[in-house]
Amino acid sequence: MIPTVVAADVPADAIVLDVREDYEWCAGHIEGARHIPMMELPQHAQDGDGVRPDEPLVVVCKVGSRSAHVTAWLLNNGFDAVNLDGGLVAWERAGRALVSEDGSPPRVV
Repeated sequence: MIPTVVAADVPADAIVLDVREDYEWCAGHIEGARHIPMMELPQHAQDGDGVRPDEPLVVVCKVGSRSAHVTAWLLNNGFDAVNLDGGLVAWERAGRALVSEDGSPPRVV
């Protein structure tokens, strides 16, 4: 069972790890989140670049599927992680803010 958290319960100071692709990140993401695309994560984790086992992480993607796989991988490799239930779609529906990289209105893609 993959541990999850709902958007409303994510504290403002949570370390959010966004595992979506670059184009998705640019369109809209959680302010302050760390961006490491899913396929790049193993190398970053091995290097200690952007993720460390001693930091509790909230992992996010668009709807929660990719981030569930990443959360399972992180847990199996000694990291402290939970999946954001419903991903950024649920985050946005909960009225939580997003930002974009290009100044356009943020959106989930």
